[in-house]
Amino acid sequence: MSMYLLVMSGFFALVSGRKHTLNMLLSLEFIMLGMIVGMISMFAEIETESYFILYFLTFAACEGALGLSIVVALIRTHGSDFFYNFNVLEC
Repeated sequence: MSMYLLVMSGFFALVSGRKHTLNMLLSLEFIMLGMIVGMISMFAEIETESYFILYFLTFAACEGALGLSIVVALIRTHGSDFFYNFNVLEC
């Protein structure tokens, strides 16, 4: 039950019109956290090896680091992480 609550609140935060890129990345990490909790409970239920969780956790950490580096690059080039100021044709 908590997995669905985490994932749905992350999706709601993502689509609710956030203005800053960092807030959007945090909501994506919240969704990943919900998926990790769901996988842990699923693998505990079927009592199997759970090495896939470590791979998924590594992927989530790399995705978070990449997202933060993109935010730093955006702040250095554009001056802020305000999402609506970015123009696709400008970049």
